[in-house]
Amino acid sequence: MTNKERFIEIFKTNIKRDGAENLLNFLLSDASDFFTAPASTRYHGAYEGGLLEHTLNVYDCLVDILKRPRIKEVYGIQYSDESIAIAALLHDLCKINFYKVSFRNAKNAEGRWESVPYYTIEDSLPYGHGEKSVYIASGYMRLTRDEAFAIRYHMGFSTNDDPGNVGKSLEMFPLAFFLNCADTEAAYYLEGSNK
Repeated sequence: MTNKERFIEIFKTNIKRDGAENLLNFLLSDASDFFTAPASTRYHGAYEGGLLEHTLNVYDCLVDILKRPRIKEVYGIQYSDESIAIAALLHDLCKINFYKVSFRNAKNAEGRWESVPYYTIEDSLPYGHGEKSVYIASGYMRLTRDEAFAIRYHMGFSTNDDPGNVGKSLEMFPLAFFLNCADTEAAYYLEGSNK
């Protein structure tokens, strides 16, 4: 099964909310590069399809984190399969049509200059990171408060937001904290230099 097929299967199996089919149709359309976009310009997933791979890694990490007995038995935290899929699969919608291929000169292995491709940022909707993902998803379907805060604060204290807002959101909405953990695990340990 390809990453694209797996994403579609997880999405269709778990997300049944009104508008979800329209969102998936947008992601599959020519108006979106979700399935081919990189996840970053030079860090984790800085290659074609990196965003999709990162999204699936975050989903897997989030599912694993929320399966821990401590989460359910000690903290009493449990989320529906739909909320888990929504938070993980939609957390980086902000990266759709965000990266563009450009070219620069670099020396090749023989020491000769050649034109090589690299990713640059071209933000046609400068609305932040997490909040932009919430905005895009909300244009298709209604998010619960937990889902919206999870997507908004999935970067944790790496956001440019007031640290007090971040901390309070991670405290009030555990799905935000656990999505941040899953995003960090995926970026640093599955995809980054620590893999």
